[in-house]
Amino acid sequence: MAEEIKTDEEQAEEDKTKFLFIMKKSPHGSTYPQEGLEVILIMAAYDQIINVLFTDDGVFCLKKGQDTAGIMVKNFSATFKALESYGVEHLYVDRQSLKDRGLTEADLLTPVELVDEDEMREFIREQDVILPF
Repeated sequence: MAEEIKTDEEQAEEDKTKFLFIMKKSPHGSTYPQEGLEVILIMAAYDQIINVLFTDDGVFCLKKGQDTAGIMVKNFSATFKALESYGVEHLYVDRQSLKDRGLTEADLLTPVELVDEDEMREFIREQDVILPF
């Protein structure tokens, strides 16, 4: 049986570390989501594979039309739209978390890939590093 020969580019991609950031907290009840976003932007500079999963109240991080003037904090949610330009190509959202909070894909400010519980479990197993925020 012949062994498959990989190109340098394929090997380089295979050698990258897979990071999964899990956003679980609402965007303005704690500093976790904003700090998570900052870490994502820093890690993206290191040319690794970066994926982000929004689950539980973390789905609110992607909600359109957030007005934070009343709570006097900066609205950082729009920055999630810019992640693609930093090489973060996949934003995953837990379908059930979205539904439980009365949201749909149309309520989100950027395109996402909806995943169910089984898909999330499998996806999490494939990652090298998991960072919950």
